[in-house]
Amino acid sequence: MTDPTDPQGAPRSRPPHRVSARAAIALVIDGDRDAFREFRELPVPDRPYTPDGPLSWEGYDESRARAAARTGESESVVCGTAVLGGVRTVLISFEFGFLGGSLGERTGDRLEAAHVYARERRLPVVALVATGGSRMQEGMRALTQLQRVARESALTRAAGLPQLTVVRDPVTGGGWATLGAGADVILSLPSAQIGFAGSRVRPPDADPSAYTAEAQLAAGAIDAVVPERDLRETLTDWLGLLTDGASDLPHPPPHPAPPPHALGRTDLPTTGWDAVVRARAAGRPRAAAYLDAYFTRRVTVSGDRAGGTDDGMLCGFGTHDGRTVAFAAQCGTATRPAGYRTAARLIRLAGRLNLPVLTLVDTPGAANDAAAERDGAGAAIAGLFAAVAECPVPVTTLVIGEGGSGGALALAAPGNTWATPDSYFSVIAPEPAAAILKRPPDEVRRTADQLRLRPQDLVDLGVVRGIVPGP
Repeated sequence: MTDPTDPQGAPRSRPPHRVSARAAIALVIDGDRDAFREFRELPVPDRPYTPDGPLSWEGYDESRARAAARTGESESVVCGTAVLGGVRTVLISFEFGFLGGSLGERTGDRLEAAHVYARERRLPVVALVATGGSRMQEGMRALTQLQRVARESALTRAAGLPQLTVVRDPVTGGGWATLGAGADVILSLPSAQIGFAGSRVRPPDADPSAYTAEAQLAAGAIDAVVPERDLRETLTDWLGLLTDGASDLPHPPPHPAPPPHALGRTDLPTTGWDAVVRARAAGRPRAAAYLDAYFTRRVTVSGDRAGGTDDGMLCGFGTHDGRTVAFAAQCGTATRPAGYRTAARLIRLAGRLNLPVLTLVDTPGAANDAAAERDGAGAAIAGLFAAVAECPVPVTTLVIGEGGSGGALALAAPGNTWATPDSYFSVIAPEPAAAILKRPPDEVRRTADQLRLRPQDLVDLGVVRGIVPGP
């Protein structure tokens, strides 16, 4: 990326959201701009001055001088601390007017120092990113800053500190592949340009709409598109929830989340088929109703970061009885591979942040169509089984409807699963069970009884701990 002017030096028109680094900071912090405390003395490497940089790129010093005069900044990134929603935070904000917000060695110095400061003081990191990628005038020395940034992000992640990115406009190249896509939570302003390929290097026939925030949301690459007017409030919600489990390491695991109360029928089914009919009833309370009743506020993550989303899996964080609980909830549909990957991402993030997890099981089973198989259904389910098994924080599960086979069991907590009176859990639904056993359709109800899938059967079998009462 180079100086964002035309060859004659005339500045281009400013796209939406392409505000200065300090204006972006003012959008999100508590108080005015003076509330931001910039890092003035950073522990940076002793770099000897080389005219025109490491490649002796003719005119590079002049380009930097013009960028500094135009923006008032000495580099493409501004770092410091501020309070966002009552939470002290390390803030990183890119100045796109300084050589297109590109990453060079001095940018890497500042980013590393910001992460070190955050880890030493156990602060979350919020990055307000607007960058065109690595700086051409520094060549491979600039590109290797991506490794440096990735390492610092990994160390901060291992320390159990949340990292949030706000995509401004644009975020492309290595800046997207590290600071952007590598964050725990990714928010974007509307219509922002996002993509590994910037507009100057895409194929001639590339569809420009594929590189927008809205397209990346649909593809599962970011969590939300947030209007500028709502950005401060949204960040406040996220920081308040994600920092609830933070403490000096090592920290003890939190207490398990209690299971929700049953919202539907409270009497028990008399037969296996009765349990199936109740679980499939159109009027039965679904995941959204349980989450609304359980949490006083909540935010959602979206997407599997691998190209997919699943509206049938709700994942996020909420406040229950004054503390943060992560949740992953099936919505009664056949769960797709992207849903399993999103739930696994959520559970792993909760484990790193020391937050308990609540899962709600409600699915007839995993999606088994050709598209699901091509999308790696087996690997996605295996990944969720592993995430639950490896989770360092307690997981609580409530079966609120259908519990169909391994597609439901993958989301269930071993030893801490509960059931509502209008649910069932089975090795497979009774209809395919009868088909596997080569029984005629009129044998489905008898098969349901034989499967012992009622809530009370599950208690007797030791599969669930108990049946939750009504409120």
